[in-house]
Amino acid sequence: MAYHHGDLRRALLAAAAAAIAESGAYAVSLRGLARQAGVSNAAPAHHFGDKPGLLTALAAEGYGMLADTVAEARLAGGGIVGMGAAYVRFALEHPAHFEVMFQPGLLRTDDEELAAAQARASDALAAGIAERRAEGGDAGLTGVAAWSLVHGYATLVLSGSLRPEDPRGQARAIARLLFPEDATGH
Repeated sequence: MAYHHGDLRRALLAAAAAAIAESGAYAVSLRGLARQAGVSNAAPAHHFGDKPGLLTALAAEGYGMLADTVAEARLAGGGIVGMGAAYVRFALEHPAHFEVMFQPGLLRTDDEELAAAQARASDALAAGIAERRAEGGDAGLTGVAAWSLVHGYATLVLSGSLRPEDPRGQARAIARLLFPEDATGH
């Protein structure tokens, strides 16, 4: 991918996501991304400072996309099951983002953009759980259970430990086992 014009920051993030999906976050280097984009070695550092800066920007982008994905599922009437299926869909469609989002050792955890994106994703997930609060039960435990289920399932599929024919459908079916009263999940 030779970079010619436009948004170099966006191009570098896309190249980083592709490289992470192929080789993992630890294998990414700013020099390699610069070489791939056909720009100077200093160009990525200008935008991100260093590798943790790049990965932090990618994680922040991922949290923003996750927030949008689960909010859309909730607003479409998907309930907690639909939100869980949306979470798994996000992880499967954006494995590089998903990988770096949950590795704080790779990130600048004090980054304001990252914190804002994490809060937005957390709020989007909590909104679906809050709707269940009126139904009774411990909303905190429900949230941890739902997140553990979908995050663990997505991680198992992405690692190759589970190889279902239809991972999204299976995720939805598993979520319905935990939340059988949520018949609205699409």
